[in-house]
Amino acid sequence: MPLEVIPVPVLSDNYVWLVHDTDSGETLAVDPGEAAPVLAAADARGWTIGQIWNTHWHPDHVGGNAEVRSVTGAVVTGPAAEAARIPTLDRQVAPGDRLRLGAHEAVVLATPAHTAGHVSFHFPDDDLVFVGDTLFAMGCGRLFEGTAADMFAAMRTLEALGDRTCVYAGHEYTASNGRYARVAEPDNAAIRNRMEEVEALREAGVPTLPTTIGLERATNPFMRAPDAETLARHRAAKDDFRN
Repeated sequence: MPLEVIPVPVLSDNYVWLVHDTDSGETLAVDPGEAAPVLAAADARGWTIGQIWNTHWHPDHVGGNAEVRSVTGAVVTGPAAEAARIPTLDRQVAPGDRLRLGAHEAVVLATPAHTAGHVSFHFPDDDLVFVGDTLFAMGCGRLFEGTAADMFAAMRTLEALGDRTCVYAGHEYTASNGRYARVAEPDNAAIRNRMEEVEALREAGVPTLPTTIGLERATNPFMRAPDAETLARHRAAKDDFRN
């Protein structure tokens, strides 16, 4: 059976992703920035969270770890490079390591730039990747601890996963990112068409995620940047962009 993935909105604009394997009954929470909504969403479905996976150390992605673990006994996994900043970690992983949810296997990918040790979790047989704050729909994370060259390399890592891969990001930033994308690539009809869909979804209160690698290759100025210098210009312009 395919994995079931549910978005849980928390804080102001974060998504926690609940991932459920029907065959084994196991459930995973990715980046629980807040505990109560995540526990409630799992309970409403009769799911028990047995694992927590963190992509990076920022509090809006790890803030619910302790409470979810206290309630459920979940094992907390995250990047070894950021272990000193995630005190709730039970298990440290590095790029290339493999994790399991039931019979489904995920590979840990290095995707630094937003933070120095940021990782993503790719389920190759399921065409799913959880990218935290590295890749957003039509955007990318701010370069808090890394460089544009780091982010450019992370874009190539994710792009290589293939167009069909579903991308689960950590924030609902699509409308804001899309407004910048329209300015960055004014002749890109794919961006204009996508923004019509995004605006309708947001007006209806519907999440714009997940996206796909193929859709990002067509509409994301950061993934489409031909080199790190262009990506750096986009990132600086987006940082100063006012919707």
